[in-house]
Amino acid sequence: MTTLHPDKITADRLAGRARPATESMHDPVIGDGTLIDDPGVRPPLVLNGRTFGEVTDIVCGYAENAPPRWWLPAFMTAFGIAQLGGLFILYLVITGIGTWGLNNQVDWAWDITNFVFWIGIGHAGTLISAILCLFKQKWRTAINRSAEAMTIFAVICAATFPGIHIGRQWAAWMLFPIPNANQIWPNFRSPLLWDVFAVSTYATVSLLFWYMGMIPDLATLRDRADLRLRKMASGPILLPIVPVRVDAIRAYVYGFLSLGWRFSARHWHRYEVAYLVLAGISTPLVLSVHSIVSFDFATSIVPGWHTTIFPPYFVAGAIFGGFAMVLLLLIPARALYKNFADFVTLRHIENMAKIVLLTGMMVGFAYAMEFFIAWYGGNKFELDVFLQNRAQGPYAWAYWTMISCNVISPQIFWSKKMRTSTIAVFVVAFLVTIGMWFERFVIIVTSLHRAYLPGEWHMFWPTPVDIMIFVGSFGTFLTLFLLFMKFLPVFAISELKAVLPQASPHWDGYGHGHGHGHGHSNHDHSHANHANKEAH
Repeated sequence: MTTLHPDKITADRLAGRARPATESMHDPVIGDGTLIDDPGVRPPLVLNGRTFGEVTDIVCGYAENAPPRWWLPAFMTAFGIAQLGGLFILYLVITGIGTWGLNNQVDWAWDITNFVFWIGIGHAGTLISAILCLFKQKWRTAINRSAEAMTIFAVICAATFPGIHIGRQWAAWMLFPIPNANQIWPNFRSPLLWDVFAVSTYATVSLLFWYMGMIPDLATLRDRADLRLRKMASGPILLPIVPVRVDAIRAYVYGFLSLGWRFSARHWHRYEVAYLVLAGISTPLVLSVHSIVSFDFATSIVPGWHTTIFPPYFVAGAIFGGFAMVLLLLIPARALYKNFADFVTLRHIENMAKIVLLTGMMVGFAYAMEFFIAWYGGNKFELDVFLQNRAQGPYAWAYWTMISCNVISPQIFWSKKMRTSTIAVFVVAFLVTIGMWFERFVIIVTSLHRAYLPGEWHMFWPTPVDIMIFVGSFGTFLTLFLLFMKFLPVFAISELKAVLPQASPHWDGYGHGHGHGHGHSNHDHSHANHANKEAH
């Protein structure tokens, strides 16, 4: 193709006859239309040429309409598993932590493994929401709300394990620096107390960030419920014996949660400033929280733990496992929810697969450096941990499971075909989730089960109580996520509208900008906000 003899597609586009860029273009090469590799075309981030009003109706419809048929069985299954886990926690509290597989040598195992695992899962939400927001990455808009919710729920699951592993669970409040009758204060020099401050700060800021981002969408749901109440004299009621209309409950609940939001210019201005401030606060939390969690190990003198590589290693691993969990949740939702694939496109999945590949290579590098540092440091006991306790020994199967899942499986993402195959991405995300749990298990157990004297060597094997409490935490996580999908806005409506071509003042109706390509101006968000006010 030359400037004198352009091909037909380019000629049609320049002449204004091209199909809108937001229209779904199914093609064996470009997939759903978002994988276009043409510098003259900006791939759409929302498919099927959705209008502002359609975006509002679809997103609000997930919360307003009856759930899909699969939702209730899935919810009841997850809730049942969560209740089963709760029963085993109750049994643990009544009987004592002797019901776990812990012993004198391996005094940390599944409890702390699960704590670190769940804290890591929550990292992708903060990364997607805060860091990608600061870098103005528009592709985050369809996945940030779900990732933020996942962060909150993962932190709830993580907080369970420090609370129940202390033996006297009713005294867990003494972990916090609260004055008490015995004047027993926590040890402020202990990284275990640093955990309390780091995780509680992380949970608070993440909750504020998630909730504040939902306020405009909650106001939209409030106003739509109020409008239906005014238009219709009758409507669905809560129960036959409780003649209260569902929309009345929605209007009051969403009205309370939306804090008097009126879609005014002043509200939008304050909202955008506050959102940016919270994004700035959240960004260092991504680095600090899991770094502090790693100090639980790195500040000790236990061979296999006492290393300076742990903070960056743990942060990379947390982002790695967190993005895998986002993919595990969104790929099934994309297939099961109507119109979900219009917002979570193949480009979103490909971008997350690239991040999984990048962080997987960082984690693999850290695995290799652990061996190098142990050899270079000349510490025989440190080297024995890696050679005799991990690469070999009775837990070698766990170590090589970790390597296979975390280092080898993501390598298929060098292929674009694999990055854009939802089945391949889902399988790798599942393997990475398994591998990241085994990583924490290997770090903790293999460093403890063989001390300096062979007489102190003990094996750890989990009991049914260990296993069922962990399984129950997954039930809690899925229960909360399913409730979120049903009752709260899954997508940020105004942010989705901001990435539509018609949000640009240079849009010509064909998905093209005049003189500005397909880029969006700095006024895109205000245009989308105005449209949100009219279409909500």
